[in-house]
Amino acid sequence: MELIWILLIVLAVLVVGGIVIYNGLVQRRLRIDEAFAQIEVQLKRRHDLIPNLVNAVKGYMGFEQTVLENVTAARAAAVAAGSQGPREQAQAENMLTGALRSLFAVVENYPELRASQNVLELQEQLTTTENQIGFARQHYNATVLDYNTSIATFPSLLIAGPLGFTRREFFDAEPEASQVPNVDLGFGGGMTPPAG
Repeated sequence: MELIWILLIVLAVLVVGGIVIYNGLVQRRLRIDEAFAQIEVQLKRRHDLIPNLVNAVKGYMGFEQTVLENVTAARAAAVAAGSQGPREQAQAENMLTGALRSLFAVVENYPELRASQNVLELQEQLTTTENQIGFARQHYNATVLDYNTSIATFPSLLIAGPLGFTRREFFDAEPEASQVPNVDLGFGGGMTPPAG
């Protein structure tokens, strides 16, 4: 009789432990979804600002049509990639970032654009949005790391695999975005790329 009680207690502890682990995994998975939603909010804001920027510079940059077309195409690809998952979306957003860099490099050649209050405000809004995307991406990746670690470690892995908890992908920034440029304060001014 005493052995039966011991077995029942052990079984109860295992069931309660399993429930606690399962609920923890569900909470972590939901945090990932919430963190990804925050990235999507910021990306939508970015996507909404880009047509305004293109329209603001279009009149000044008539013969730079290729740059504007590249930005427009990259924006369309980024919007379309939103439903394809973090890896594809990150790649499309990285292409958009490159297209925007090209646009801003060309804008530097037009003094009237650099002086335009509308263009300056749009650039500032895009910079703020880029920072918010960076913070949202960092939060998302930290949440994914926590979740992926939890499903790969004992005892959670005993429950995670059989109940369909699978690894989530990180939202990777492009390699250049994570490098800090060196600032050259000499007579040449400007920024130099980081040493490789």
